[in-house]
Amino acid sequence: MSGRNCRMFSTNYRAEDVEKLTLRMKNGLGSSKYKPAEYKRLQAIVDAKRLESDLIGQRVQRTCCAAKATKESSILRQHRQVWSRECPRLQKAEENAENDLQEFLEQIRPNDRADTAIFSLQDYGLLLQREREAFRVATVEPVHQLKDDLSFRLGEAQHQQLTAHRANWEEVIQQINFVKEQQDNITSKLHAEYMALEEEIFRLGLEKYHTSASDTLVNMNNPPEEILAAYCPYPELKDSLVQAFHSLSERYQSRLHSLQEQLQRTDRFCGWCACDHQRFLFTSSNYNHDIPNNRALFMDMLQRLLPEKTRPELMEHERVWDWQRFSQAQLRVVTQQWQRDQKELLAKALLTLQEATHAHQEELELYRDRQHQQDMCSHLRDKLQQWRAQQDEVAKLEAAIAARRQEEEEARLKREQEKESDIRLQQKEKVRQFSLKQQQRRELLEQRDQERLANLRILMEEQARQDKERVQFRADMWQRHREEREARELKQQREEEEKQKRLEALRNQVAVVAEADPERLMADTEAWKSRHLNVNECELPRPLYSINTYTDTQIVSDPRVRVEQALRKAGLQHSQYAQEVLSVIQPPKPPRRDTKSIIKF
Repeated sequence: MSGRNCRMFSTNYRAEDVEKLTLRMKNGLGSSKYKPAEYKRLQAIVDAKRLESDLIGQRVQRTCCAAKATKESSILRQHRQVWSRECPRLQKAEENAENDLQEFLEQIRPNDRADTAIFSLQDYGLLLQREREAFRVATVEPVHQLKDDLSFRLGEAQHQQLTAHRANWEEVIQQINFVKEQQDNITSKLHAEYMALEEEIFRLGLEKYHTSASDTLVNMNNPPEEILAAYCPYPELKDSLVQAFHSLSERYQSRLHSLQEQLQRTDRFCGWCACDHQRFLFTSSNYNHDIPNNRALFMDMLQRLLPEKTRPELMEHERVWDWQRFSQAQLRVVTQQWQRDQKELLAKALLTLQEATHAHQEELELYRDRQHQQDMCSHLRDKLQQWRAQQDEVAKLEAAIAARRQEEEEARLKREQEKESDIRLQQKEKVRQFSLKQQQRRELLEQRDQERLANLRILMEEQARQDKERVQFRADMWQRHREEREARELKQQREEEEKQKRLEALRNQVAVVAEADPERLMADTEAWKSRHLNVNECELPRPLYSINTYTDTQIVSDPRVRVEQALRKAGLQHSQYAQEVLSVIQPPKPPRRDTKSIIKF
């Protein structure tokens, strides 16, 4: 017995009280100090008190019954309010479904004369409508007729005695019982048809058309067909991309396997029969969080619908169902995450393959340009050798002409000496004839050499002009190729910027819009505060390990980094000009001798 229901005994006593009690016991109870007990009066008082307590108990019991009835009526009223909200929604959903089905049947048209499935579908719809109308006439109409008949009979019997029409009321009761039996038979027949239809659906295996997690796992094992069918000039790159897809699939497969194992621990109905589980789901959908006191109403309705289930069993079933829905939601979320990551990886892989193809094409173009330059160099080398041979021939001809002129000068001096002498006076005619012949012969040779020299000069000038035009043509062609390549690069850069702008616009469209709260952003969280209540605030956090590397100031002080950043901002980091500029910039400190490599690339 607790201390709240009974009074505690007093154990405090004094020695003189014990002595007084001893003296009273010795003197006897017949002393004039004590009066005799009046048992009858005490019995009457006890009976009155007992009667009063019985009356109070009856009033309390009546109050409890009234409170229970009031609570029951309040709960039933709240249940009726919930059903009054749910019934119009169900009726509206039924009307929308019927309207959509009727509109679909009216819009479809046969493809040709042989397409009779459309007409059979319309005939089947009309047959279902007639069967539904016949079912309504056979089930709902008798109930409404009986209700109207009872209302009419009650209206007539309000001012009459019930004993006057006892036989009529017995007939009405029999009719009501008959209608009840008929409705029970119809309900049991519909339930049997429902169970048979559900078994037929499961037997036909229509759930295979639903994409399950096993199909997702099968699809995870196979890389996308776009990657397998795409052309890549570098096999190692394609193998690395396929391996990346395999690693992504393996990472998500483990999570999906664990979720599937959690779902396989219980069946689809969480250990209950299908009918009870459907009742549970229907009740749960009716009593949502918008209804006040929805939890108590939900449990009360479940105990009314399932009286054989205890409250712990209902709560346990609710917990299992919530866990199953949570696992299914996690399964869908993991599947959506895998699909999202696979799409991102696929886009990056396709972009990488496209860049690799462009790089390979640029290498081929560079190789063809170099080969063409080598051919042009060999051709120019042959032309140069030919020109040198022509120059040598011209020098030889000029030397021969100079030698002949020197001989002529010497001959002239000799003739003058001979003219001065008397001996050659006799041979003047012969010398003159001979001189004429020699003169003719020299003129002929000189004319022929002059013509040859003029022809060679013309050929050399023509060749030089052609070489100059060819060099200018090659320079113009190289300049045009360079401008086209720069134009392509600018176009690619512009397309990339437009793509980034579109992506930024999409990101802005789906970005989370929230009010700025710097104080909340920079403030400590409650979890952090609870973990660091007993931590010394003066103790500064230390890094896990020391870092031996360059600082940002040292990195930025390198002129090569600043030049590379400027070229990247200008969009010229992949151009020939950037390679030439970066190749001539020296580091701030010369490298050590032991870091230099003798390997030449």
